[in-house]
Amino acid sequence: MDIHDIRTAYQAARAQGRRARDAAESIGVSEGAALAAHIGADEGPTRAVALRADWLALLRSLKPCGPLLALTRNEGAVHEKTGVYDKLSGEGAIGLALGEDIDLRLFFHQWHAGLAVTEWTQNPGNEALPSLQFFDRHGTAVHKIFLRETSDRAAWRRVVEQWQDPAATPAFEAPASPATETPARVDAKAFSEAWGAMTDTHQFFPLLRQFGVERRQGFRLVEGRYTRRVERGAVRETLTDAAFNGTPIMVFVGSPGCIQIHTGPVKRVEPLEMNGQAWLNVLDPGFNLHLREDLIDEAWVVEKPTSDGVVTSLEAFDARGELMAMFFGARKPGQPERDAWRDVLAQRPTLDAPTPA
Repeated sequence: MDIHDIRTAYQAARAQGRRARDAAESIGVSEGAALAAHIGADEGPTRAVALRADWLALLRSLKPCGPLLALTRNEGAVHEKTGVYDKLSGEGAIGLALGEDIDLRLFFHQWHAGLAVTEWTQNPGNEALPSLQFFDRHGTAVHKIFLRETSDRAAWRRVVEQWQDPAATPAFEAPASPATETPARVDAKAFSEAWGAMTDTHQFFPLLRQFGVERRQGFRLVEGRYTRRVERGAVRETLTDAAFNGTPIMVFVGSPGCIQIHTGPVKRVEPLEMNGQAWLNVLDPGFNLHLREDLIDEAWVVEKPTSDGVVTSLEAFDARGELMAMFFGARKPGQPERDAWRDVLAQRPTLDAPTPA
């Protein structure tokens, strides 16, 4: 398909009410490719311009815009948080945003292209919806930023003018077919001992790399000691209990290039069946979570030792083994985990481990 065919097909799919990601997939291209096809379009409901690839400096320049909507998603979950892009730092390809509301872990080696996008919504006012959208080399969105009603539009326009690169035409490549992974043969005793010796949750990823194991394989190796499987409905029950009890939590959702975090209470938890899909929603001022409950294949309660005591999480995976979302009790470094959070997870019944073949 040439760019004109992509534009026409994409707009037809959007006019049917499909979300941007679904509209692109329905015509056989990535979301990044579909939007990049609109670079240079001077008419139509979608227009785009490429951005210069100094990602940390670009994000730092957003502070004068005031509150913005940060959106990070994966196949099964969408995390939306409203706040100011503040306290941004970075070292090499790793960045952090530690503002009061916008809390991000940024992996810039995955950021391939950025676009300033304007779409005109199908409402009586025909209002423009401006955004900054960032994609990996396969055209998968890693992070998106949208204007809010209280944003400074003049400051936003200055950011776009400063960082636009009208001559750029981002190209994307198709992802390789996923390889069939054979679980690594691991010294389970040594792995369990190393797990028990952790003093910080950030030591978990180096632990997996050290033993060459995938996340869920690691959970299985210590199942019954540090991890336990729970029912797939545990996510809904946990969010509902936390909302009812007023227990503040942390909600992590990651894309290939960003992990976005909400810390605080959740209040309005609403499941929704729509078009054959089961969505579990948190609809609070400043924070929304949309999670495809029907895509949850496994849920695990996980305990990690730290110098502040055990830290416990609930983690949901889809059938491909991809991490959809993680939930922790809200706490600050140096503080122990809240008993209220542990009590919420203690109510989730343990599933029997499958019998080895």
